[in-house]
Amino acid sequence: MKATVYFTRELSQAGLIKAYEKVCGKIFGKVGVKLHTGEQHGPNIIPRAWVQALIEKDLPDASIIETNTYYDGDRYTTDLHRNTLEVNGWTFCPVDIIDEEGTVNLPVTGGKWFDRMSVGSHLLDYDSMVTLTHFKGHTQGGFGGSNKNIGIGCADGRIGKAWIHTTPGQPDQWDIKEEEFMERMTESTKATIDHFGKHVTYVNVMRNMSVSCDCEGLAAEPVVTPNVGILSSTDILAIDQACIDIVYAMTEEEHHDLVERIETRHGLRQLSYMKELGMGSDEYILLDLDNGCKEITAADAAKGLKPFTPEQ
Repeated sequence: MKATVYFTRELSQAGLIKAYEKVCGKIFGKVGVKLHTGEQHGPNIIPRAWVQALIEKDLPDASIIETNTYYDGDRYTTDLHRNTLEVNGWTFCPVDIIDEEGTVNLPVTGGKWFDRMSVGSHLLDYDSMVTLTHFKGHTQGGFGGSNKNIGIGCADGRIGKAWIHTTPGQPDQWDIKEEEFMERMTESTKATIDHFGKHVTYVNVMRNMSVSCDCEGLAAEPVVTPNVGILSSTDILAIDQACIDIVYAMTEEEHHDLVERIETRHGLRQLSYMKELGMGSDEYILLDLDNGCKEITAADAAKGLKPFTPEQ
């Protein structure tokens, strides 16, 4: 069966709430909101006011969940990370750095690289997870959607992320690349979403889409891709596939840089490997929330986009 993906062009806190409320039916209990909170002063992260409005309205008892980084920077240790959270204004709800007190292993079923993945131990404290993702490019992954947000973002900063990025004994911290990297990251994601089962959902915000990840902060490449809108689904493959389809449906001028980043890193392997692992469907129905849930195509969603301006 085709999965359902919802779409709104309304890039605002109201749009975020509207998209989330279409896919929140099985979110219950203690909820973790998996969000990339960004390096200090990062210009492209999901606006804090949008996230605050969503949490206050629909998830009043939720915590944002994050992990420390594998690279040496503003979020490398828990103390540095907490300072960065304060600098970036993530102070309106609890933020749980889930690897602050150690790690646990979750099983990976059907993987070729892993039979387990090391994640932050606090992940087990949660009944449900809302995956709130800034969709953009990524230096190593080609693109960062829900798959990257979970696969890298829930793996702990010392063990899990090392398993994904580095061949043991190699001097290059980032030596695993292209298809192997996509597969390792995706297997990490599978461990987490299998753990939550039906109690995980996905929202992708297609705004300020630099070819760089938010982990690059102020060093991110300038945004040249138009803003699109917000998508939501209960199917991780369908939502990331829909975002990619919308990008590819843009004009050459609009999508050139982002497509080049995706393809030079072999990023599309994320999608094909999710399908191989049975993580979702790459066939979907796209429903337009702005027009009575009318079914549209990715090309329809990509029509009439305006060039990005920093004011957006």
